[in-house]
Amino acid sequence: MVLRILLSATVLILSLLMSDADAQRVLEVGPGKTYSDPQAALLQAVAGDTVRLFPASYTGNYYVSNIHGRPGAWITFEGTDRSSVILRGTQSIQMSEISYVHIRRMTIRGQSANGMNIDDGGTFETPSHHIRFEELSFEDMNATGNNDMLKLSGIDTFEVHQCTFINGSAGGSGIDMVGCHEGQIHHSRFVNQGNSIQVKGGCRFVTIDKNDFINGGDRTLNLGGSTGIAYFRPAGINYEAADLLVHSNYFSGSQAPVAFVGSRRVQVSNNTFYNPTKWIFRILQESQDTSFFLSCANNIFSNNIVYAQSVDPTVNIGPYTSSATFDIRNNLWYSARNLGWRGPALPVTETNGQYALNPMLEDIANGLIRPAAQSPVRGKGQYYRAIIEDHYNQKYNNPPSIGAVEFQIASANREEQNSVCAIYPMPCHDHIMIPCVSPPFRYRLFNLYGQQLMDGISNNETVMLPALPAGMYQLLIEGPTTVSPQRIIVY
Repeated sequence: MVLRILLSATVLILSLLMSDADAQRVLEVGPGKTYSDPQAALLQAVAGDTVRLFPASYTGNYYVSNIHGRPGAWITFEGTDRSSVILRGTQSIQMSEISYVHIRRMTIRGQSANGMNIDDGGTFETPSHHIRFEELSFEDMNATGNNDMLKLSGIDTFEVHQCTFINGSAGGSGIDMVGCHEGQIHHSRFVNQGNSIQVKGGCRFVTIDKNDFINGGDRTLNLGGSTGIAYFRPAGINYEAADLLVHSNYFSGSQAPVAFVGSRRVQVSNNTFYNPTKWIFRILQESQDTSFFLSCANNIFSNNIVYAQSVDPTVNIGPYTSSATFDIRNNLWYSARNLGWRGPALPVTETNGQYALNPMLEDIANGLIRPAAQSPVRGKGQYYRAIIEDHYNQKYNNPPSIGAVEFQIASANREEQNSVCAIYPMPCHDHIMIPCVSPPFRYRLFNLYGQQLMDGISNNETVMLPALPAGMYQLLIEGPTTVSPQRIIVY
């Protein structure tokens, strides 16, 4: 069974869409500045404006709604310095019904509700969209219940980049998503969480890659969950989460690094798991009305290093699941305490598993996870076109190493990236437009497993697509200008 995973091309080029040349005004906030609090400045902001916070502690529970940038003229909400611009209060700020907003360089600390809340204002038909979170520090929640550091509800096309989440609420999440789509969480760090990331309520097309999870909670990644029917976005969705891609992450500790909970077509590949304390992953179904909700099924766990230290982790399978549909392959299972360990009992027979072999990583206990050249992980992974770069931005070889890090930089077996091409519409259905290459040009379309589905020559910028299942594909374009492999989204 072929699994197709989305990695939204849109969120990968958000920063390219924001041009300093389009900036209009800088609205200064802080002691002695034009505005004394962020809310007052944000309510005056229009497309292209920057709301800039100067060093101070801002205690608010601020709320703004209906602020909108536009492509090429985002609204930027930023601090001058990440460590000295502090947002406090029961909840730092809530933003509803917003678009094209870039939030960066500030610390959100000590909240007793949610740290920061971005939502669609309850109007499910008009989600907030094009939101970028960058260089933010979420710290020291003053709560123990279901309180999240970053709460996202009804958000489309978003990115979380180079953020830290430290000391979360015991009952909450670092990032909690309900009904969010086409997003990426990468190059971020989660430490001491109730759980690190929750993806539920109809979330789809979210990528979680190149992050560090240190003592990430009972379920570091809760890929699915249990959501009240009234909160699913869009209404009528019969799965908690679908089409998620989790790759190139490092996990240290936690009771269960990964939980598949009412989720479909979720891929967890090329990660490194160190010292899980009970389970390596769980397969659960918390929305148990199976006359409506689809069972947890058709998920992948592959190319992962599992390095057991204090216990040898097992796999937990709950009722109402379809665990026999899982694809488990090419993982390496090693126990420092039990050198003969051959991994846990799995719901299906693993393909090409590696057992009782030391992966020979630099210093895994301290997060140094590069494999030595003689490591048994080298070249033993399953190749996936959707997984291009490792934890340190090196390109994976074909075939790749098992785990979050490739043993060396790939070259000949991986196409080199040369330029970015803005393909539209995205998502697409029966056609795409390729304006960045002068015709004629050759195009080839591949699925997740590298199977070629199309090979043609186009004499204009329109390429017609055959009937394809919804998901993510990779497009190669060869013409007078060679461009990097492009991910396209089919709905």
